[in-house]
Amino acid sequence: MTKLSGRPEDLAAYLSVLPDAAEVARSATDAVDALQRLCDAGMPIGAIRLIAHALPPREAVWWACMCADHTAPTDLPEPDRQTRAASEQWVRRPSDAARRTAMAQAQAAGLISPEAWTGVGVFWSGGSMAPEGQPAVEPTPDLCGTAVAGSVLLASVRGDPARQPARLLRFLDSGRDIAAGGPGRITHPDE
Repeated sequence: MTKLSGRPEDLAAYLSVLPDAAEVARSATDAVDALQRLCDAGMPIGAIRLIAHALPPREAVWWACMCADHTAPTDLPEPDRQTRAASEQWVRRPSDAARRTAMAQAQAAGLISPEAWTGVGVFWSGGSMAPEGQPAVEPTPDLCGTAVAGSVLLASVRGDPARQPARLLRFLDSGRDIAAGGPGRITHPDE
């Protein structure tokens, strides 16, 4: 059983910024097959983007939180800590108030860190993007996955971009674990 879903042609559309990865995904039979094909083809960034879009929003945001936590420095600024905490709170108890709090925290963090993009992913997961009391403006289905992918990829280069290849492999393992119903915690030290 997997939590990854999506038709290959839809997932390929989410990978359109990576044409080769989109073609690999388009030729797959389902999301799991697409992920395996991307990994086998040595396309970890495409695989990251696919997981971000193929997981349900709560699981995708949790995955982004796990990846951000893995590379967070010990002196992580307080606004980023609060954003990740708000995002994790939404995963545990989703509500519109928690969704809006995560976005407010992301904005306070400056929208530049992996943690901030977890909050944006929460906000773009569903519900109205308009201010409260205004006519609803629903996010398009790709927005949450786009924010999650951005968060995970930012986390992969934080501090030392040379560590990205090894981090991407750890992040892919975490995403697969979450897709299989696991917690996705990354316990391997960042070398």
